[in-house]
Amino acid sequence: MIAALFVETNGVYFGLPDVDPWDIRRDARLYDGPHPVVAHPPCQRWGRYWSGGPMLARGPNAKKKGDDDGCFASAIASVRRFGGVLEHPEASHAWRAFGVIAPPKSGEWVTGDRIGWTCCVEQGHYGHQARKATWLYYVGEWPPPPLVWGPSAGRKIDAGFHSKAERAAATEAQRKVPRISENERTATPLAFRDALINIVRGARARGAT
Repeated sequence: MIAALFVETNGVYFGLPDVDPWDIRRDARLYDGPHPVVAHPPCQRWGRYWSGGPMLARGPNAKKKGDDDGCFASAIASVRRFGGVLEHPEASHAWRAFGVIAPPKSGEWVTGDRIGWTCCVEQGHYGHQARKATWLYYVGEWPPPPLVWGPSAGRKIDAGFHSKAERAAATEAQRKVPRISENERTATPLAFRDALINIVRGARARGAT
C-alpha cells in the first residue's frame, strides 16, 4: 500500500489498487503511517511568486513565504519517517527552509541531505503541456529508478507577465504565446503519477529482497 498525500479530490490517485489517497477532506497533515508516501503538498507560498505578485506583497493582507498551514512540514516529515517521494516546483524555497540542497537542473539523483536524495525532472517528458521543471525529494532504498532527464519538448508554463515593464520588454512573439490554464498547469500527468508510484514501489521491492 502507498499513501498519496495532499492530492486532488477524485483526481489521478483515486481508484488505484493499493493507493490510499488523502485529499483536503481527510487532511493529509494527520497521516500517521505506516505506508510509504507520494506527497504533493501545496506550493503557492513556496514558489518563485510566493507573494502573489506586487499588488499583494504589502499591506495588511500581504502573503508570507512558507505560510501553508504546515502542509510542507507534514509532507516532508512523512517522507522522512515512512519513505517515499515528495514533489514541488523547481526553485521551491521549501528546500532551503527544510535543509535540502537544491538539485542541478540537468537531472540525476544527488544527495539532498543526510536522509534522502533529490533531483530535477521536467514533467514535459511525461505528457504535461509545459516543460514544468519539478524538484523531487526521495527517501528509501538506494538507488531510486532513473527518470527522463534534461530539457523536454513542452512549451513555457506561463506566458503571462508580472509587471508592465516585463510585458514591455517581451518580444511580440512572446506576447502572443497562449497561456496555460490553472487547471492545466497544476494537473499531474498520468505517466508522471505512475513514475512517482514506481519510485516508491521500487524502493519497497528492493528493500524486501
